[in-house]
Amino acid sequence: MGEQYRSILIVGCGPGSPDYVTPAARAAVNRAEVLVGSGRLLELFPSVRAERIFLGSAVEETLSVIEARAERQSVAVLVTGDPGLFSLSRLVLRRFGRDRCRIISGVSSVQAAFAALGVDWADARIISAHKKDPELDSSWAEAKKIAVLGGRESSLQWIAQTLLPTLGDCRVFVCENLTMEDEQVREIDPRRLVELSVSSRTVVLILKKSVLG
Repeated sequence: MGEQYRSILIVGCGPGSPDYVTPAARAAVNRAEVLVGSGRLLELFPSVRAERIFLGSAVEETLSVIEARAERQSVAVLVTGDPGLFSLSRLVLRRFGRDRCRIISGVSSVQAAFAALGVDWADARIISAHKKDPELDSSWAEAKKIAVLGGRESSLQWIAQTLLPTLGDCRVFVCENLTMEDEQVREIDPRRLVELSVSSRTVVLILKKSVLG
């Protein structure tokens, strides 16, 4: 379907810092007549003159609002990181279909976390424990690199008590608020994970000791 019909833009806004919002994302937002996103993401574009719709917990209601606006206006749905990685984009695409949507890729927190350690992530397994504890997958035990999207105290407990015992000898790095002024990347004794209180913007990297030499 032609570009003129793709009235819903799904825009990846990076891991947090305005410096990591790509020029393509800014251009897409500047063209939009309606912006939809969390308060933090809307704040990344203070000078854009568009209607702003706050995305809270009532996602289905917001999707209905998007549907009404997109009949006559261009809508940019702002998502954290990259839209292709455990993102709201799944719900948007399911509701409106790929023909009505255009995805603007972004920098993910997983990319930023591995970059902070100077390690490539081409063979990494990525697990989301951001909203709930996932079911164990036996194949994870073979992975040399695992990134867990966390941000809940219970997600750290799941890592420490459920995931790590299946992986053998590993090093654990807790990466908080990546790309932000208060970014913190630290190696943690796995036994201390359950003691930590972390930001909602946290990625935990679990690396086999051979990865870092």
